[in-house]
Amino acid sequence: MRHFGHIAPEVRRRLFHHEPCTFTADSPARLLSAALGATLYSPATRPRLADDVVKQGANGVVSMVLCLEDSIGDEDVPAGEENLVRQFADLDGRTAGGGRADVGLPLLFIRVRTPEQIPDLVGRLGPAVRLLSGFVVPKFTGERGIPFLEALAVAEAACGRRLFVMPVLESPELLYRESRVETLEGIFRAVDKYRDRVLALRLGVTDFCSSYGLRRAPDMTAYDVQIVASVIADVVNMLGRADGTGFTVTGPVWEYFRVPERMFKPMLRHSPFLEGQAVELRERLIEHAMDGLLREITLDHANGLLGKTCIHPSHVPAVHALSVVSHEEYSDAADILRPERGGGGVLRSQYTNKMNEVKPHRAWAERTMLRAEVFGVAHEDVSFVDLLAAGIPG
Repeated sequence: MRHFGHIAPEVRRRLFHHEPCTFTADSPARLLSAALGATLYSPATRPRLADDVVKQGANGVVSMVLCLEDSIGDEDVPAGEENLVRQFADLDGRTAGGGRADVGLPLLFIRVRTPEQIPDLVGRLGPAVRLLSGFVVPKFTGERGIPFLEALAVAEAACGRRLFVMPVLESPELLYRESRVETLEGIFRAVDKYRDRVLALRLGVTDFCSSYGLRRAPDMTAYDVQIVASVIADVVNMLGRADGTGFTVTGPVWEYFRVPERMFKPMLRHSPFLEGQAVELRERLIEHAMDGLLREITLDHANGLLGKTCIHPSHVPAVHALSVVSHEEYSDAADILRPERGGGGVLRSQYTNKMNEVKPHRAWAERTMLRAEVFGVAHEDVSFVDLLAAGIPG
């Protein structure tokens, strides 16, 4: 797998100063957590789920969650489990003659409802478990999360392969001011104990909004909803630190996948990403991107989040294009991390437009270099629009 691996090699060479690296499901956890990108969710009940997985992998998706929780009705869970087992067997058959990379499979996770589902599904998958990267755990708190983590350890021992967990932080206890700090402390104790198996922490903003009867409009971001923004800030504060104790925290889901053209065109006229671009490209972007989504991804990065939960394939190219490291960011990070800079100090950036202070900016530079490894570094003259246009399938 690699980001932008679905586009032609000559196009990648034209776009990237440093191309994205290749990785597999067996790559180090630190690399995989940064490489998740746009994690596409799909209901586990879809009858042609195996075909969907292959198609999305061919279109540039590198991580998918097959959902047995909120995306399906309570009465559909047994059928969803049976369908998952059949679809994994189908995928296993397609990759039997080679590797998962030959078919372009993304990292696959199952979102469960109960701890008991984890060892049960691992046992029912049989040999096809080799295609499973792990599980997504809903409404995670320290108390509710431990049984899931213990079940993961049991399942991992039974199948003999590494399995990851991605807890979803979405419970009311995390939202409410009077219980937030205690809940975050409990979450940290739980995930710290199983640190080597926690791939990322995922934010469930839709559930946060539901506790207050809120829903953000398509021209607003999660950061415009102040009560949600305060939770994101506290999650990053306590669980996303850059001192070695933190975890990758992914951005919240964007709920909208089509926006009326009249709402999108003003953004096209004023967006700094699109200034001076051809009219035909602007019209193409109307079909695939949205002002609110682009702003929210940018704010995700500014607030320490990497990757994003996605419910529609049209969101994926925007998440990945905005995750590519610019040539300017790469230049700054490389300067800061030069061995001779170990003693600190302040230097003018190569772009001569900012101050790089070595010690305070070092953690940012290290994170930037990890992102550069998995998403690549754009050529100096390559814009977000170029990356987005190249990443859109077809």
